[in-house]
Amino acid sequence: MRTGVANLPLHGHHCPRWLFDRMVRLSSAIVEAVVEEHGPEEVLSRLSDPFWFQSLGCVVGFDWHSSGLTTVLCGALKEGLRPKQRYLGLYIAGGKALASRKTPREIEEYTDSMGLTVDVPTLQYASKMSAKVDNSALQDGFQIYHHNFFFTGSGSWAVVQQGMNGDNGWARRYHWLGEGVADFVEDPHAGICGSPSGDILNMVAPDSSVSRGASVYLARERPEAVLKTLKRLSSLSGDELRKLSLPKAHPVPNASRIEKTLSRLYDLQPGSYRDLLSSEGVGPATVRAFALVAEVVYGVKPSRRDPVRYSFAHGGKDGHPFPVNRQDYDRSIAMLERALRRVRTGDSEPMKALKRLAVIEAAVNKRPGPAGGQFMSNKLY
Repeated sequence: MRTGVANLPLHGHHCPRWLFDRMVRLSSAIVEAVVEEHGPEEVLSRLSDPFWFQSLGCVVGFDWHSSGLTTVLCGALKEGLRPKQRYLGLYIAGGKALASRKTPREIEEYTDSMGLTVDVPTLQYASKMSAKVDNSALQDGFQIYHHNFFFTGSGSWAVVQQGMNGDNGWARRYHWLGEGVADFVEDPHAGICGSPSGDILNMVAPDSSVSRGASVYLARERPEAVLKTLKRLSSLSGDELRKLSLPKAHPVPNASRIEKTLSRLYDLQPGSYRDLLSSEGVGPATVRAFALVAEVVYGVKPSRRDPVRYSFAHGGKDGHPFPVNRQDYDRSIAMLERALRRVRTGDSEPMKALKRLAVIEAAVNKRPGPAGGQFMSNKLY
């Protein structure tokens, strides 16, 4: 898992329209350049890198910790790439708040309108599970409110989503890369960008494998046993709960509220933790209930490990380290768009020049140049 810490504030998302329009053109031109050089799958790989994503946001006009970087950058990419997606073979679904709920439908609409041969249910499942893992199986105090699903015509996919902590107004961003997901419920992230949090319930950590197994076992047993234990825990005082090593940040779920979900799971008889988590009605409370009961009854402790693990080119929208210079910004857009037009006519010299510039810059800063002549490094320097 990639490591690094960056606080992501949520206050003040306002972005002037003139700047957003330029973000649309520049960000889409950069992504188009990567596709021209390496193909759409490389874009997914880079978007799944928290550092590359953050750097891209800084290049198009955000401060390193600027509010709204994730939501506005994803929105700019979606708008800028929309007329180019058939040519690029790269598609973006979802968005912020209510737009995130349209992701499954948008995947299907793209597939129908573009004549793609991708497995729609598989992509929809990946979108659903990535959101459910970060909202329910990983309980870190951040609730998912933004979800973008990127996929290619070959069926490869990546996810960039963000959660908000309502108590302190800070955000945490979660990155997924489909080809790196061996199991949705065990260490599935390409990276998580944020600040260390407090008490965590991490059911997708490798250390939680036994707890996941116990949860599946409990889900297949009659609900009465789980409900009985939850009711007993609810009657204990705070001191008594602490003696059981149950963190105060994760209160005991209300047994009566999840009784229907437990009964439904008993009827379904889930065969794995992934089946359990993907079941209708299973949310944070149900996941927490099984983890708590497994800990009390079987002595199986879930992981409490926090899995959380940037670059100015045109100034920042908030004026730091300096205001965005519109003329410089427009010149950068024009240069890159001109290079892309020449590449499409068979003239590769502009892209070669950009590669040479990257090599020279690397030499000046005494660091390795782009591997294999890459147009952009996927590391943060």
